[in-house]
Amino acid sequence: MSRSTDVRGLIPVLATPFHPDGSLDLASLARLVDFSVGHGVAGLAVFGFASEGFTLTAAERREILAVVTAGAGPDLPIVAGVSATGTRDAVEQSRAAAEAGASVGMVVPPYMVKPSPAQIVDFYGTVGTEGGLPVMVQDAPASTGVQLPVPLILELSKLDGIASVKVETQPTAPKVGAVAEAAPDSLAVLGGQNALFVLEEYARGAVGTMPASEFPDLLGPVLAATDPAEARAGFNRLLPLIRFGLQPGIAWSIHKHVLVRRGVIASATVRPPASDADAGTLAALAAVLEDLGL
Repeated sequence: MSRSTDVRGLIPVLATPFHPDGSLDLASLARLVDFSVGHGVAGLAVFGFASEGFTLTAAERREILAVVTAGAGPDLPIVAGVSATGTRDAVEQSRAAAEAGASVGMVVPPYMVKPSPAQIVDFYGTVGTEGGLPVMVQDAPASTGVQLPVPLILELSKLDGIASVKVETQPTAPKVGAVAEAAPDSLAVLGGQNALFVLEEYARGAVGTMPASEFPDLLGPVLAATDPAEARAGFNRLLPLIRFGLQPGIAWSIHKHVLVRRGVIASATVRPPASDADAGTLAALAAVLEDLGL
Protein backbone atom coordinates (compact mmCIF):
# COMPACT_ATOMS: atom_id res chain seq x y z
CA MET A 1 0.00 0.00 0.00
CA SER A 2 1.47 3.37 -1.03
CA ARG A 3 -1.09 5.57 0.69
CA SER A 4 0.11 6.86 4.06
CA THR A 5 -1.11 5.28 7.28
CA ASP A 6 0.24 8.15 9.42
CA VAL A 7 -2.70 9.57 11.36
CA ARG A 8 -0.94 12.50 12.97
CA GLY A 9 -2.43 15.99 12.65
CA LEU A 10 -5.81 17.37 11.62
CA ILE A 11 -7.96 14.68 10.01
CA PRO A 12 -11.54 15.88 9.53
CA VAL A 13 -14.40 13.38 9.48
CA LEU A 14 -16.17 14.25 6.25
CA ALA A 15 -19.89 14.88 6.19
CA THR A 16 -21.81 12.76 3.68
CA PRO A 17 -23.74 15.16 1.42
CA PHE A 18 -27.18 14.11 0.23
CA HIS A 19 -29.55 15.56 -2.36
CA PRO A 20 -32.92 16.76 -1.00
CA ASP A 21 -34.38 13.35 -1.90
CA GLY A 22 -31.81 11.63 0.34
CA SER A 23 -29.61 10.19 -2.42
CA LEU A 24 -25.84 10.66 -2.40
CA ASP A 25 -24.58 13.99 -3.72
CA LEU A 26 -21.16 12.97 -5.01
CA ALA A 27 -20.47 16.35 -6.64
CA SER A 28 -20.82 18.06 -3.24
CA LEU A 29 -18.63 15.38 -1.70
CA ALA A 30 -15.92 16.08 -4.26
CA ARG A 31 -16.08 19.80 -3.37
CA LEU A 32 -15.81 18.93 0.32
CA VAL A 33 -12.70 16.85 -0.36
CA ASP A 34 -11.19 19.73 -2.36
CA PHE A 35 -12.08 22.18 0.42
CA SER A 36 -10.38 19.98 3.03
CA VAL A 37 -7.28 19.16 1.01
CA GLY A 38 -6.96 22.79 -0.07
CA HIS A 39 -6.70 23.83 3.57
CA GLY A 40 -3.83 21.47 4.25
CA VAL A 41 -5.42 18.72 6.29
CA ALA A 42 -3.23 15.77 7.29
CA GLY A 43 -5.77 13.16 6.22
CA LEU A 44 -9.44 12.50 5.61
CA ALA A 45 -11.92 10.26 7.41
CA VAL A 46 -15.18 8.76 6.16
CA PHE A 47 -17.98 6.69 7.72
CA GLY A 48 -17.39 8.10 11.20
CA PHE A 49 -20.20 9.29 13.45
CA ALA A 50 -20.02 12.78 11.88
CA SER A 51 -20.42 11.17 8.44
CA GLU A 52 -23.83 9.60 9.16
CA GLY A 53 -22.03 6.34 8.47
CA PHE A 54 -24.86 4.50 10.22
CA THR A 55 -27.17 5.33 7.27
CA LEU A 56 -24.91 4.16 4.43
CA THR A 57 -25.14 0.96 2.39
CA ALA A 58 -22.11 -1.06 1.34
CA ALA A 59 -22.54 0.14 -2.25
CA GLU A 60 -22.66 3.78 -1.11
CA ARG A 61 -19.49 3.30 0.90
CA ARG A 62 -17.70 2.15 -2.24
CA GLU A 63 -18.97 5.16 -4.18
CA ILE A 64 -17.89 7.54 -1.43
CA LEU A 65 -14.40 6.07 -1.19
CA ALA A 66 -13.99 6.31 -4.96
CA VAL A 67 -14.65 10.06 -4.81
CA VAL A 68 -12.53 10.63 -1.71
CA THR A 69 -9.51 8.65 -2.89
CA ALA A 70 -9.56 10.42 -6.24
CA GLY A 71 -9.72 13.87 -4.68
CA ALA A 72 -7.20 13.14 -1.93
CA GLY A 73 -4.44 12.11 -4.30
CA PRO A 74 -2.27 9.02 -3.89
CA ASP A 75 -0.60 9.73 -0.56
CA LEU A 76 -2.93 11.35 1.96
CA PRO A 77 -4.13 8.89 4.62
CA ILE A 78 -7.80 7.95 4.42
CA VAL A 79 -9.45 6.61 7.55
CA ALA A 80 -12.60 4.52 7.07
CA GLY A 81 -14.98 3.94 9.94
CA VAL A 82 -15.90 0.33 10.69
CA SER A 83 -19.00 -0.10 12.83
CA ALA A 84 -20.20 -3.67 13.19
CA THR A 85 -22.15 -5.77 15.65
CA GLY A 86 -19.90 -8.79 15.24
CA THR A 87 -16.37 -9.81 14.32
CA ARG A 88 -17.07 -11.27 10.87
CA ASP A 89 -18.96 -8.16 9.79
CA ALA A 90 -16.15 -5.92 11.05
CA VAL A 91 -13.56 -7.91 9.10
CA GLU A 92 -15.69 -7.71 5.94
CA GLN A 93 -16.21 -3.94 6.33
CA SER A 94 -12.48 -3.43 6.87
CA ARG A 95 -11.53 -5.53 3.85
CA ALA A 96 -14.05 -3.72 1.67
CA ALA A 97 -12.65 -0.35 2.77
CA ALA A 98 -9.10 -1.53 2.03
CA GLU A 99 -10.11 -2.71 -1.42
CA ALA A 100 -11.74 0.67 -2.10
CA GLY A 101 -8.60 2.62 -1.18
CA ALA A 102 -8.74 3.39 2.54
CA SER A 103 -5.46 3.11 4.44
CA VAL A 104 -6.65 2.92 8.08
CA GLY A 105 -9.73 1.38 9.68
CA MET A 106 -11.33 3.28 12.58
CA VAL A 107 -13.06 0.43 14.41
CA VAL A 108 -15.62 0.67 17.22
CA PRO A 109 -16.07 -2.35 19.49
CA PRO A 110 -19.18 -4.52 19.02
CA TYR A 111 -22.03 -2.71 20.74
CA MET A 112 -25.35 -4.50 20.23
CA VAL A 113 -24.45 -7.19 22.77
CA LYS A 114 -21.93 -5.64 25.14
CA PRO A 115 -18.69 -7.67 25.01
CA SER A 116 -16.51 -8.66 27.93
CA PRO A 117 -12.93 -7.34 28.06
CA ALA A 118 -11.64 -10.71 26.82
CA GLN A 119 -14.09 -10.62 23.92
CA ILE A 120 -12.96 -7.08 23.05
CA VAL A 121 -9.35 -8.27 22.90
CA ASP A 122 -10.37 -11.20 20.68
CA PHE A 123 -12.41 -8.90 18.44
CA TYR A 124 -9.62 -6.39 17.83
CA GLY A 125 -7.06 -9.16 17.50
CA THR A 126 -9.06 -10.71 14.67
CA VAL A 127 -9.82 -7.44 12.89
CA GLY A 128 -6.20 -6.37 13.23
CA THR A 129 -4.86 -9.53 11.62
CA GLU A 130 -7.62 -10.29 9.10
CA GLY A 131 -9.16 -6.92 8.17
CA GLY A 132 -6.42 -5.77 5.81
CA LEU A 133 -5.94 -2.33 7.41
CA PRO A 134 -4.03 -0.90 10.36
CA VAL A 135 -6.63 -0.43 13.10
CA MET A 136 -7.52 2.73 14.98
CA VAL A 137 -9.45 1.75 18.11
CA GLN A 138 -12.38 4.16 18.52
CA ASP A 139 -13.08 4.70 22.20
CA ALA A 140 -16.54 6.32 22.06
CA PRO A 141 -18.71 4.99 24.90
CA ALA A 142 -21.31 7.76 24.56
CA SER A 143 -22.20 6.28 21.16
CA THR A 144 -21.45 2.59 21.67
CA GLY A 145 -22.14 2.07 25.36
CA VAL A 146 -18.91 0.04 25.55
CA GLN A 147 -16.23 1.16 27.99
CA LEU A 148 -12.54 0.77 27.12
CA PRO A 149 -10.59 1.46 30.33
CA VAL A 150 -6.96 2.51 30.02
CA PRO A 151 -5.56 -0.93 30.99
CA LEU A 152 -7.70 -2.54 28.28
CA ILE A 153 -6.50 -0.04 25.66
CA LEU A 154 -2.92 -0.84 26.67
CA GLU A 155 -3.68 -4.55 26.21
CA LEU A 156 -5.10 -3.81 22.75
CA SER A 157 -1.98 -1.84 21.84
CA LYS A 158 0.04 -5.08 22.09
CA LEU A 159 -2.01 -6.78 19.36
CA ASP A 160 -0.81 -7.12 15.79
CA GLY A 161 -2.42 -4.51 13.54
CA ILE A 162 -3.46 -2.08 16.28
CA ALA A 163 -1.75 1.20 15.39
CA SER A 164 -3.74 4.04 17.01
CA VAL A 165 -6.59 4.98 19.31
CA LYS A 166 -9.10 7.81 19.12
CA VAL A 167 -10.13 8.77 22.64
CA GLU A 168 -13.63 10.23 22.96
CA THR A 169 -14.35 9.35 26.57
CA GLN A 170 -15.11 12.44 28.66
CA PRO A 171 -13.07 13.87 30.22
CA THR A 172 -10.84 13.26 27.22
CA ALA A 173 -7.61 15.02 28.20
CA PRO A 174 -6.87 12.94 31.33
CA LYS A 175 -7.51 9.71 29.45
CA VAL A 176 -5.39 10.85 26.49
CA GLY A 177 -2.62 11.61 28.97
CA ALA A 178 -2.91 8.26 30.73
CA VAL A 179 -2.85 6.30 27.47
CA ALA A 180 -0.05 8.36 25.91
CA GLU A 181 2.10 7.99 29.02
CA ALA A 182 1.69 4.24 29.37
CA ALA A 183 1.32 3.00 25.78
CA PRO A 184 4.23 2.18 23.48
CA ASP A 185 5.43 4.97 21.20
CA SER A 186 4.08 2.98 18.27
CA LEU A 187 0.49 3.70 19.38
CA ALA A 188 -0.70 7.04 18.04
CA VAL A 189 -3.24 8.72 20.35
CA LEU A 190 -5.82 11.08 18.85
CA GLY A 191 -8.79 13.05 20.11
CA GLY A 192 -12.30 13.49 18.74
CA GLN A 193 -15.44 15.10 20.19
CA ASN A 194 -15.27 17.81 17.49
CA ALA A 195 -11.93 19.03 18.93
CA LEU A 196 -13.68 20.33 22.06
CA PHE A 197 -10.57 19.79 24.23
CA VAL A 198 -7.96 19.61 21.48
CA LEU A 199 -5.43 21.96 23.09
CA GLU A 200 -5.53 20.06 26.36
CA GLU A 201 -5.33 16.74 24.49
CA TYR A 202 -2.25 17.88 22.56
CA ALA A 203 -0.66 19.07 25.78
CA ARG A 204 -1.20 15.60 27.28
CA GLY A 205 0.30 13.65 24.36
CA ALA A 206 -2.25 13.47 21.54
CA VAL A 207 -0.70 13.58 18.07
CA GLY A 208 -3.86 14.26 16.10
CA THR A 209 -7.50 15.28 16.18
CA MET A 210 -10.55 14.23 14.16
CA PRO A 211 -13.32 16.84 14.27
CA ALA A 212 -16.14 17.45 11.81
CA SER A 213 -15.27 18.89 8.42
CA GLU A 214 -16.67 22.42 8.27
CA PHE A 215 -13.77 24.40 9.78
CA PRO A 216 -10.31 22.97 8.87
CA ASP A 217 -9.18 26.43 7.74
CA LEU A 218 -10.02 27.86 11.17
CA LEU A 219 -8.70 25.02 13.32
CA GLY A 220 -5.51 24.44 11.35
CA PRO A 221 -3.86 27.75 12.39
CA VAL A 222 -4.81 27.10 16.02
CA LEU A 223 -2.95 23.78 15.96
CA ALA A 224 0.01 25.31 14.14
CA ALA A 225 0.41 28.25 16.56
CA THR A 226 3.69 28.14 18.50
CA ASP A 227 2.56 30.70 21.06
CA PRO A 228 0.19 29.06 23.58
CA ALA A 229 -1.66 32.33 24.18
CA GLU A 230 -2.23 32.73 20.43
CA ALA A 231 -3.51 29.15 20.21
CA ARG A 232 -5.92 29.69 23.11
CA ALA A 233 -7.22 32.93 21.63
CA GLY A 234 -7.80 31.28 18.26
CA PHE A 235 -9.49 28.31 19.84
CA ASN A 236 -11.71 30.44 22.07
CA ARG A 237 -12.91 32.34 19.03
CA LEU A 238 -13.85 29.04 17.38
CA LEU A 239 -15.40 27.46 20.47
CA PRO A 240 -19.02 28.62 19.90
CA LEU A 241 -19.03 26.83 16.52
CA ILE A 242 -17.41 23.72 17.97
CA ARG A 243 -20.02 23.40 20.70
CA PHE A 244 -22.86 23.91 18.22
CA GLY A 245 -21.66 20.83 16.36
CA LEU A 246 -21.85 18.62 19.45
CA GLN A 247 -25.63 18.67 19.95
CA PRO A 248 -27.13 15.17 20.04
CA GLY A 249 -29.57 14.41 17.25
CA ILE A 250 -28.92 17.59 15.24
CA ALA A 251 -25.11 17.70 15.07
CA TRP A 252 -25.16 16.27 11.53
CA SER A 253 -27.56 19.00 10.45
CA ILE A 254 -25.37 21.70 12.02
CA HIS A 255 -22.25 20.46 10.20
CA LYS A 256 -24.09 20.51 6.90
CA HIS A 257 -25.78 23.89 7.34
CA VAL A 258 -22.34 25.42 7.94
CA LEU A 259 -20.97 23.72 4.83
CA VAL A 260 -23.94 24.98 2.79
CA ARG A 261 -23.42 28.52 4.05
CA ARG A 262 -19.74 28.27 3.14
CA GLY A 263 -20.65 27.19 -0.40
CA VAL A 264 -19.08 23.74 -0.11
CA ILE A 265 -22.11 21.45 -0.36
CA ALA A 266 -25.49 22.05 -1.96
CA SER A 267 -27.95 20.75 0.64
CA ALA A 268 -28.12 20.25 4.41
CA THR A 269 -30.31 17.17 4.03
CA VAL A 270 -29.77 14.47 6.64
CA ARG A 271 -31.08 10.92 6.70
CA PRO A 272 -33.22 9.59 9.55
CA PRO A 273 -32.78 9.04 12.42
CA ALA A 274 -30.81 12.30 12.26
CA SER A 275 -33.00 15.43 12.36
CA ASP A 276 -32.77 18.89 10.87
CA ALA A 277 -32.12 21.73 13.29
CA ASP A 278 -35.12 23.95 14.00
CA ALA A 279 -35.41 27.57 12.90
CA GLY A 280 -34.38 29.00 16.27
CA THR A 281 -31.22 26.90 16.37
CA LEU A 282 -30.33 27.88 12.81
CA ALA A 283 -30.82 31.57 13.63
CA ALA A 284 -28.44 31.21 16.58
CA LEU A 285 -25.97 29.36 14.34
CA ALA A 286 -26.12 32.18 11.81
CA ALA A 287 -25.11 34.62 14.53
CA VAL A 288 -22.13 32.44 15.45
CA LEU A 289 -21.05 32.29 11.82
CA GLU A 290 -21.39 36.05 11.47
CA ASP A 291 -19.11 36.54 14.45
CA LEU A 292 -16.56 34.34 12.69
CA GLY A 293 -16.92 36.26 9.44
CA LEU A 294 -18.27 33.25 7.56
